[in-house]
Amino acid sequence: MQRLSPATIPTLLVVHPRENRAKCSLEPLRGRLDLRFVRFRPSLAQELALDPASHVRLAVDGEPLSARDDGRGLILLDGNWRFAAPMNRAFAQVPARSLAGFRTAYPRTSKRQDDPTEGLASIEALYLALRILGRPTAGLLDAYHWRDRFLAANQERLANFPAR
Repeated sequence: MQRLSPATIPTLLVVHPRENRAKCSLEPLRGRLDLRFVRFRPSLAQELALDPASHVRLAVDGEPLSARDDGRGLILLDGNWRFAAPMNRAFAQVPARSLAGFRTAYPRTSKRQDDPTEGLASIEALYLALRILGRPTAGLLDAYHWRDRFLAANQERLANFPAR
């Protein structure tokens, strides 16, 4: 498989249309050139005609994301946990990668269902994935209210992935 330069691979942020933009942790990142926001629809993966060998998808289930995934495009599916299953099904052809072992700082208050214990806020998942892949993370957490608590909770594990 031919590897592309990480600088030429856009990070695709697929946002569910029912995601509350006021609560979305990725919203402050709109307009960044290194991120491409796309509205989710069940046919989106087919429309994008993604080559499964050229991308990975962040998901709770999947082998851990690692430096060997560098050179591949990153897909982050952004929606609440009720929407996660249909979004993941739509992108099932793209290999899943997890971020197991990291802790969220986002206060969970769902009254409808239990969130997975390994669940992260979208901004946390994006930051961790880019850092693991050795890609630039400057400014990603600037508007994240729980930034300091998140970094402190994961300080030991983050030491394995130098910031860029």
